[in-house]
Amino acid sequence: MWRYLKRLLIGKPLKTTDEGGQSLTKFKALALLSSDALSSVAYGTEQITAVLVVLSAAATWYAIPAAGIVLVLLFAITMSYRQIIHAYPSGGGAYMVATRNWGTSVGLIAGGSLLVDYMLTVAVSVTSGTEAITSAIPLLREHSVAIAIIIVLFIMTLNLRGMRESASFLTIPVYLFIVLLVSMICWGLFNIATGKLNYAAAAPVGSVVPGMSVVLFLKAFSAGSSSLTGVEAISNAVPNFKKPKRKNAANTLAIMAIVLAGFFAGVTFLSYYLGIMPNSKETVLSQIGMAVFGHGIFYYLLQLSTAMILAVAANTGFSAFPILAYNLAKDKFMPHMYMDKGDRLAYSNGIISLAVGAIVLIMIFHGQTSLLIPLYAVGVFVPFTLSQSGMIIHWLRERGRNWILNLLFNFLGAFISLALVIFLFWLHFGNVWPYLLIMPVLIYLFYKIHDHYITVATQLRLRQEANLHEYNGSTVIVLVSSVTHVTTGAINYARSIGDYVIAMHVSFDTNPKKEHETANEFKESFPDVRFVDLHSSYRSVASPVLRFCDVIAKNSAEKNFTTTVLVPQFVPRKPWQNILHNQTSLRLRAVLNSRENIIVATYSYHLKK
Repeated sequence: MWRYLKRLLIGKPLKTTDEGGQSLTKFKALALLSSDALSSVAYGTEQITAVLVVLSAAATWYAIPAAGIVLVLLFAITMSYRQIIHAYPSGGGAYMVATRNWGTSVGLIAGGSLLVDYMLTVAVSVTSGTEAITSAIPLLREHSVAIAIIIVLFIMTLNLRGMRESASFLTIPVYLFIVLLVSMICWGLFNIATGKLNYAAAAPVGSVVPGMSVVLFLKAFSAGSSSLTGVEAISNAVPNFKKPKRKNAANTLAIMAIVLAGFFAGVTFLSYYLGIMPNSKETVLSQIGMAVFGHGIFYYLLQLSTAMILAVAANTGFSAFPILAYNLAKDKFMPHMYMDKGDRLAYSNGIISLAVGAIVLIMIFHGQTSLLIPLYAVGVFVPFTLSQSGMIIHWLRERGRNWILNLLFNFLGAFISLALVIFLFWLHFGNVWPYLLIMPVLIYLFYKIHDHYITVATQLRLRQEANLHEYNGSTVIVLVSSVTHVTTGAINYARSIGDYVIAMHVSFDTNPKKEHETANEFKESFPDVRFVDLHSSYRSVASPVLRFCDVIAKNSAEKNFTTTVLVPQFVPRKPWQNILHNQTSLRLRAVLNSRENIIVATYSYHLKK
């Protein structure tokens, strides 16, 4: 049943040779990898004005210079990540750059920050989309957590089906949002130029606002910088592009940055010009849409597209997290299972892990993750700072064409990103302090995993001086519960591989007569095989078996014999029938595997009916 359900949800397995067909064109990559960055337009300007309006309505004009600095930072980050795409095309983005230029520990800080941030990306994006849905249908508000979890599971399933299918699905909400935002901004500017929209700003640009401070401005700027989350996703996913991968990825990043800059600047200007103020009942984008489109069909399409892109913005995390986890696993800092591709050639374990992490966050914070936005921003700007400063080291070492100009771009981006990290810790320490707790734990885990893999490799590596041990013979212990076809087959197999065969049975107090009959029946069937009956007063099978096998293994070692424990089992014809039988053989194998001087083998008897 599970197999049929899996095929229904995920689809038929793809051949490894089909991987080229899963690569992304620029058109689909823009939809798949830019949804997080573009969706931030829905709340970026609102985050800035929400900080400023606390002082006064007149202070909202400062949103213009704050947005201008955000756009400068976007330009610097975009230029830096274009360089990263060309210099480090294997993906991994900030993790790869920081590792190669700053060292392993700094690289792990960048990688760990992004892993956590992608989980926050999914949680914040999905809950924002859920809020848009529950705002339109208030009856669903009490089910917001369940709705958010369903959306996460839906996007997870979509990504498990492969990049091509998820990208095809995402083209609709992403490009609908792009078309409607372009229409709203252009139509709004046209109406301003023709005098159909009146100037309603609370204060002209340059006005002196009493009480305005540098701290408040920095707080507004740091809030608006949340619009830049997701920009790094394309540099993490370069291997997913069609050839030429570097060129297509770099061009897609440039297109995304141009669209994002245009949207952010346009929405911020219209918000200021129209005198829009944030309130709890209606978003800034909704108010702009109402002023530009009125209560017509375009306004409702704008609201629909906004809710859709906020809900699917989580897909950026699902696209970038598995590639980053793959690079960490390749360097032996995460479990190797993150290097495995699933049936549809996606890194399924990374996708599922991300979904589980996001669902846990949604449940812990009851679907209200707005307080995590500062932590969300720290998780982005720490890697921004490390990657761009790492590229400064890269250019000083490699030089190359236009290296001084490239270095200046990186320096500008690193400087503003570092300043933002400092501002976030200074102004929002109450929300971002978990970062200082989470990162040391993650770094410790990374190194523990790495040490394990290095230790295992050292022990498994063949050395020329190593001598292969030769044994004189073998002892086989067959575990017997009753005398059946399974027992007969197991004994015959044990005779074929062993020099000395022992049958071992564990008896209980519940039915002494039956236990005695089992012993007699076995001795009649196999008179040449030693039969050992161990009594257990506490109905435990594992403990007596382990004690007996330890004794036999010790005696065998003295004679230079191997000790093999053969665990017989029957296999039902249909898999679901396994639940009707106890799984003693599984428990016995788990216990016996703890002994390094015992070889554990299974004899399976397959039932025909």
